Amino acid sequence: MREAAWKDYELIDCSDGERLERWGDIVLIRPDPQIIWHTERKNPLWTKAHARYTRSSSGGGAWDYNKKVPSQWAIGYKELTFGIKPMGFKHTGVFPEQAVNWDFVTDKIKKAGRPLKVLNMFAYTGAATLACLHAGASVCHVDASKGMVQWAKENAALSSLSDKPVRWLVDDCVKFVRREQRRGNKYDGIIMDPPSYGRGPGGEVWKLEDQLFSLIELCLPILSDDASFFILNSYTTGLSPSIMEYLLGVMIRPKFGGSVSSDEIGLHVTESGLTLPCGSTAIWQS
Repeated sequence: MREAAWKDYELIDCSDGERLERWGDIVLIRPDPQIIWHTERKNPLWTKAHARYTRSSSGGGAWDYNKKVPSQWAIGYKELTFGIKPMGFKHTGVFPEQAVNWDFVTDKIKKAGRPLKVLNMFAYTGAATLACLHAGASVCHVDASKGMVQWAKENAALSSLSDKPVRWLVDDCVKFVRREQRRGNKYDGIIMDPPSYGRGPGGEVWKLEDQLFSLIELCLPILSDDASFFILNSYTTGLSPSIMEYLLGVMIRPKFGGSVSSDEIGLHVTESGLTLPCGSTAIWQS
């Protein structure tokens, strides 16, 4: 299992369906349904956290504040800086376990020996976009949420990357890729981090397991002939890393060659010394 080396983020402990986390100087408690163990909460920060997100029995949830928390604060990972905000659906704007993939794209882009053009789909607040920009790539950042794209722009400013070659697009990813096909645009790298559930252009509900093959298939015509990488992330429990790896292998390798790999990604837990699994990633690379 791959895990990143953070300084400004720490997963202090996890027990009874909750994470105890440090984001810079702010300590938060957030729910995580996969934490099914009932280990003793020895760390005193369990009772001294700044805020806890509690789910409501009727759906959703809310933050309960024990101490004053800024509306936004910044944390850093290596040369990148991100704005952190406690949001109404428990998230903070960064998935820290994804840092291993930021490291991967940074290394691939720097070693390419040529300028790479990267498409970041379902790009959220732009952490992967920033990693690619910092490494020297040009990036097309696409997300359907106007608020998330604005947040990504703010993160680029925090990381002093606003002047780098990036297109910020509020758009439906499927519609965008179809237009890119018609325009003949190509990308050397694609990062895809689709939600487990979503709605199609006509409002229809779709599950990632049912749509992933067609989603990857849609992207194949916009991969350049000398493409460098394709990264697929998932937080969907039904999609194991090996299934995702097989998908990329059977769909990309016949035309582009290269190799495929996959793994769980996770976060080191300070109290136990173990790793909390946080999702899966499959990677094709030339």
